[in-house]
Amino acid sequence: MNSNSNPYETDLDQNRANFVPLSPLGFLKRSAYIYPNYTSVIHQDLRFTWSQTYARCRRLASALIGCGVKPSSTVSIMAPNVPAMYEAHFGVPMTGAVLNTINVRLDAETIAFILDHAETEVLFVDVEYSKVMDTALGKVNRDIKVIDILDDAVQHEILLGSMDYEAFISQEENNALPEFPVDEWDAIALNYTSGTTGNPKGVVYHYRGAYLNSLSNVLNWKMRPHPTYLWTLPMFHCNGWCFPWTIAMLGGTNVCLRKVEAAAIYNAIVDFNVTHFCGAPIVLGLVINANNSERRKFDHTVEVMTAAAPPPASVLEKMERSGFHMTHVYGLTETYGPSVVCEWNNEWNTLDPGQQAILKSRQGVPYTALQDLEIKDPESMSNVAADGERLGETMFRGNIVMKGYLKNPKATQQAFADGWFHSGDLGVMHPDNYIQLKDRSKDIIISGGENISSIEIEDVLFRHPAVMEAAVVALSDEKWGEVPCAFILLNPEYSPQPTEDELIEHCKNSMARFKSPKKIIFGELPKTSTGKIQKFVLRERANS
Repeated sequence: MNSNSNPYETDLDQNRANFVPLSPLGFLKRSAYIYPNYTSVIHQDLRFTWSQTYARCRRLASALIGCGVKPSSTVSIMAPNVPAMYEAHFGVPMTGAVLNTINVRLDAETIAFILDHAETEVLFVDVEYSKVMDTALGKVNRDIKVIDILDDAVQHEILLGSMDYEAFISQEENNALPEFPVDEWDAIALNYTSGTTGNPKGVVYHYRGAYLNSLSNVLNWKMRPHPTYLWTLPMFHCNGWCFPWTIAMLGGTNVCLRKVEAAAIYNAIVDFNVTHFCGAPIVLGLVINANNSERRKFDHTVEVMTAAAPPPASVLEKMERSGFHMTHVYGLTETYGPSVVCEWNNEWNTLDPGQQAILKSRQGVPYTALQDLEIKDPESMSNVAADGERLGETMFRGNIVMKGYLKNPKATQQAFADGWFHSGDLGVMHPDNYIQLKDRSKDIIISGGENISSIEIEDVLFRHPAVMEAAVVALSDEKWGEVPCAFILLNPEYSPQPTEDELIEHCKNSMARFKSPKKIIFGELPKTSTGKIQKFVLRERANS
C-alpha cells in the first residue's frame, strides 16, 4: 500500500447501497408503508389515508409522464390549500419535474411573466382563480396544458382545461415510476419572490435543502409523531415552509383550510384536535381578535409558529394567554422559509410574561440545518459587535440556502458575494448570539406574509399625472403586520387635485390589490443634501 494513500478512502467507494441522494419524497413512501390507515388529509367531507395519498401522488406522476412531462420540466399550480396542492408536492417531483406553486394573490401580468419565465408545460389551476388565470394565459407566449381543480365549495364561470384534476389522476398507476432525484442538487421546486425592482426572481430549491429543512422543522419545533397540522400557511409560500414534507415524515394529519378565517381556525382546533399551525401576524390577529360567535373553547395547547414581519411582543403575549404556545422563526424564500428560530432558554421561565414576549419577538439563532448565521458589515464582511446595537446585514450560509435565481446569473452572483447569502435585512447581534431585525435595506414591506416592493408601488403612483414625488414605507398594522403607506407631493398646477381614495383606487387598478397603499399622507418629502428621500424619517412619521 502506498504510504501516502488514505486508508479510509481506498476501496471504500460510494455506491447505490451506501449512498442515496437526500430527498423528502421518501417520507411519503415510509408513512404509506408504516401508517397506511392513518388519516393523511382532511378537506371538508373528504378523508384520505396515507396509503391513499401515496397512491394518488403516484397516479399524478404517471399522468404527468403520460402527457410528456420530463425531468427538469416545470409544472405550475395555482390553488389554495386543498388536497391537489398537497399531492403536487410529491407527484410532480416523482417525475423529476420541478414544482412551481403560484401565489393566488398575484395579478394576471405577473402570473403571465412567471409562466413564461418558468417555461411551464403543465398548469393546474383551481376554479376560484380561473378568471385571473384566463387573462394571464392570454398574455403567455407558449402552449401550456391546463388541468382544472374543481371544488364543490366553489362556483365557477369558466373552465380552462380539457380535463379536471380527478379525471387526470384517475388513470392506472404506473408501478415502474423512475426514481428521482438522480442527484440531491437537482431542483425540486421553483418559487418566485418579489424584489425591489423589475420582475419577480425565480428561487430554485434543491432536494438536499428540502430534505434538511423538513427535518429541521421537526427538531426546532420539538414536534412529536402524528401531529394534526392546520394549513393556515399557504402552501404556495416557500412550499409551505417545507411542511408538506415534514407532516409526511411524521405520519401526521393535514387539515386543509381553503379560506383562513377565525371561525374556521377555532372549528378545526376543536373538531380535529389541531396541534400545530403556522402563520404570519395577520393569522395571529384573526385568532386573538375573534368575536364570541367565532370562538370555541379548547382544552389543549396549540403550537403556533409565526414569522414574516416581526410580531409585536404584545401579540405574542395575548396568544400565549389564549392557549397557544408561540415559536418565532425567521427566514426568506431564498432559505426555504424558516431558517432561524428563537430557541427558548429555560432560565427565561422566571421572567414575567411581558419580558418573555419581548425575548420571544427576537428572530433568534440558526435552524439545525443552517450552518452559519451572522450580522456582517456588507462592505468589510466583518462581523459586527454582538452588543445589540451595531447594525449590519443578516447573512446566511448552509445547505438550506437556495441554488440561486433561475436564469439570473447577475442576481445570483450578487446574492452569494463573498461566500455568504446576503439577505438585505438589517439587524443586530445580541450578546447571547440571538439576532434581531431592525430594518430592511431594500424597503420590502411584509404584509400578511407577502413581500411588497415599495418601488413597485412608487412606480404606479408616478403614473398618475398629479403626482410629483412619491415614497412608500411600511406602516405597522395590527392585522397584517405591515401595510404600505405612501407619502406624496402633488403638482399644485394639476386640477382637480386627487384625493387619498382616488390615488389608492389608481393603484388597485394597476397592480395586485393587496399591494396598494392603505394610507396616503400629502406634503413635502424630507431629503438629504443630494436630493435622496429620507425614508427612515418617513417611517418614523408613519408610525408615530
